[in-house]
Amino acid sequence: IATVYHTCGISGMEKKSRREKKAPLPAMQGQGARELISNGIMCAPTISQYAAIEALKNGDDDIEYMRGEYDGRRRLTVDGLNRAGLKCSLPQGAFYVFADITCCGMGSDEFCEKLLKEAGVAIVPGTAFGSCGEGYARISYAYSAAHIKEALRRISAFTAEHKK
Repeated sequence: IATVYHTCGISGMEKKSRREKKAPLPAMQGQGARELISNGIMCAPTISQYAAIEALKNGDDDIEYMRGEYDGRRRLTVDGLNRAGLKCSLPQGAFYVFADITCCGMGSDEFCEKLLKEAGVAIVPGTAFGSCGEGYARISYAYSAAHIKEALRRISAFTAEHKK
């Protein structure tokens, strides 16, 4: 099992995510490898199990607090993108907005590459989700409100310069 770390976000304001990748192991590693894999991916570590129990018993207030936080970030992101000319609807779930970027006259890949190079904001081209995503970009709002405001400021300046 290989652990791969990805970093993305606004320059200087990155978010790390961790992804586990399964890799075939040579047969000679036998039972030891099977036990390692079994304990690593089949069973939650004991500390995580205790954390889950605590969250289930006493986490309701935190859930409500974070629900409000994410709702505010979602509305902040959608309002800011719409003001910048990147039309999008208020998502009903997840932590992402799928914004229409066609106002700038670029394809999804070109738009996202230029936004990163010129404004230091990393977003995902819609084409990463298939050909129907052309003309769109996926933008996360799982950052702090301060980071979102800074990203929106940079996106707004970028779209003002590139609108067709």
